[in-house]
Amino acid sequence: MSTIAIFGSYVLSREDGRQHVLRDHWVLLEGKTIAAVTRNKPRADQVYDRPSRFILPGLLNLHNHCFSEAVARSHTEDGNGCRHDQSIVYTVLLPLTKRGADLLSPEERLAIARLGILQLLKGGATTVMEPFRNTIPEMFDAAEEMGIRFYGAPYLFSTSDAKAGPDGVVHYAGDDGAADLVTWDALYQRWHGRGEGRIGLAMSPHATDTCGPDLLKACAARARELGVPITTHLAQSRAEVETIGKRYGGRTPAEYLDWLGLLAPDLLAAHCIACTDDDLKLMAARGATVLNCPRVFARRGVTAPFSRFAEHGVRTVVGTDGYNMDLLGELNAASIISKTSSQRADVANSPELIESVTATAAGIINRPDLGTITPGATADLTVVDMTHPHLQPLYDPRRALVALANRANIDQVIVDGRVLVDQGHYGQGDEAAITSAGAAAIGRIWELPEAREVLAG
Repeated sequence: MSTIAIFGSYVLSREDGRQHVLRDHWVLLEGKTIAAVTRNKPRADQVYDRPSRFILPGLLNLHNHCFSEAVARSHTEDGNGCRHDQSIVYTVLLPLTKRGADLLSPEERLAIARLGILQLLKGGATTVMEPFRNTIPEMFDAAEEMGIRFYGAPYLFSTSDAKAGPDGVVHYAGDDGAADLVTWDALYQRWHGRGEGRIGLAMSPHATDTCGPDLLKACAARARELGVPITTHLAQSRAEVETIGKRYGGRTPAEYLDWLGLLAPDLLAAHCIACTDDDLKLMAARGATVLNCPRVFARRGVTAPFSRFAEHGVRTVVGTDGYNMDLLGELNAASIISKTSSQRADVANSPELIESVTATAAGIINRPDLGTITPGATADLTVVDMTHPHLQPLYDPRRALVALANRANIDQVIVDGRVLVDQGHYGQGDEAAITSAGAAAIGRIWELPEAREVLAG
């Protein structure tokens, strides 16, 4: 069994169930397991003794969209592509990812998937939950090949072509989502447990306004039968709230899910920016989780403060959604946006935000072996280089991590005891080739007439 010893000037440990920063300790990995955390330098096959490293449990990013993020990149800033008080989900992302998945070859789709996984790893994530169209199964191939811990969440829809009509509302009739459930089952049978257990599936009915009651209930029943998480988009916009209210007797999106039995501890609900205070109280009572992705909304001038959800007692974690894929940068945004919107400096503090992408996130997906640096835990680590000028002089590594650091400071990413990123570089493949191939494939989508129309500006 191979062994790795890593020196940390700072190691994020736990003491009496709370975060505790150890000074000048070694973390010893034996195979896929953390064997020891010790002051004394252990003997090991590989030794990494670098100054001023902050060793964290592997960071968990429970909401990201590799493919659609790439489709929209550098086009949808400054309000481009938005209309009808709708997010760009229904005007840009869903239509173009559907068209792109149909247009591109499997190898081209794989190239985009690799580009996304590369960014996630270089951004410090060891685990990702990734909702995507079920016509892009190459996401699984890329994740297995590149070594990340991956919860694939192929979408299910009640309509085969989810996009906003002229009135800004997603209409559907005739489809019931049964075919998507069959596809999800086939992907589960093929992929769940692959990659020596690193690959899993989550059930992902897309959103409240694209999934009817029968499909949502069927998704929940199947997910609970298999014991997998359920993730969906909830209250992403005022338009969604109005649509659900008209369809289902004045219910809010959260009340709609509660009516159907989905609002429960196994539900991970992305965004929730249009939830009322009563909705959040209901979510807290049911034990549901909010996946907070503040930057994707901030670029539209919309606040999505982590602190609002947390202060209502809702379990809240931070993800990157379809924008930027820099998890450390997202923690910084969650902090600043919360402080600005509440006009309080003490909310969304550094330990709380770090907890949201380590121990809290691991608990949500029922993986107590992740999100912690303790003997016996799984050997997933994120190591940050704190020697950069903007991080020095250094007093509190947690505050520096959230307030000042970003993905450029990621030194190592280790998954299952395997060093995937070292000194900031992905070591299992050619970064330049991965980037070039992925960008070229996205370029083919950008050349489509419908893409030129919606992305013009």
